[in-house]
Amino acid sequence: MKICVLIKQVASEDSKIVLNSDKLSLNSDALNLISNEPDTYALEEALQLKEKTNGEVKVCTFGGESSRQVIKDALAKGADSGIFISDDGIDNKSPQKVAKIIADRIKDENFDVILSGLQSNDSGFAQIGLLIAEHLDTSHASLVMGTEIINDSSIKVKLELENGWFQWSELDLPTSLTIQSGINTPRYATLKGIMSVKNKTVDSYTKEDLSCDISTDGYKIVEMFEPVKSKETVRVEGTPDEIVNELVDILKNKLKVI
Repeated sequence: MKICVLIKQVASEDSKIVLNSDKLSLNSDALNLISNEPDTYALEEALQLKEKTNGEVKVCTFGGESSRQVIKDALAKGADSGIFISDDGIDNKSPQKVAKIIADRIKDENFDVILSGLQSNDSGFAQIGLLIAEHLDTSHASLVMGTEIINDSSIKVKLELENGWFQWSELDLPTSLTIQSGINTPRYATLKGIMSVKNKTVDSYTKEDLSCDISTDGYKIVEMFEPVKSKETVRVEGTPDEIVNELVDILKNKLKVI
């Protein structure tokens, strides 16, 4: 069984966010870059499937040169090889464009299962797995909390529904699954795994290697900005009836919560 895991490099939660002067990008020098946490659950699920089926796990990332590190981290944990797609010269990376680029590079790999985290901790679009399924014409499931290989042509997945309910569904292979965080406990890299990274292959691709049209998709970043923090204290005074009427007016007409 051939399994692909999509992993993105993101800023850690304790990174200091500094906008560049163009207000269209972040100052990367101030960021502590790590593997996207939801994707680490997808990697662990892939490694467990590999162990059960004697399969092969290949990790894929799309980003700047520093993104090679997330591939190395995955290889150290047990992945067999990697695909690095450089974003040099590719602007306005909408979910549609990212999915199109990744699908273009992995379409000839004939993966049985493509796994990704439910969403990235930076953009949070939660669309890549679904869009890749559309581009590659595969089955798809989101909020996956469990997987079970049935045979060479189908897989059972446990889906998280609302109010604590779950549902088992059967999907045809190939499939693209977006994994819910908490499905498993991601492993740490061992010393043996870290030492083995230098013997594993990472295929690199650039814009010139793409066969799809990524010229435009109608997506444009207008401005990035930090949330504006505002605080206002209003003192309501008067008789009990006047205070009640004022509070009702505030809740109903200003805050619109009733």
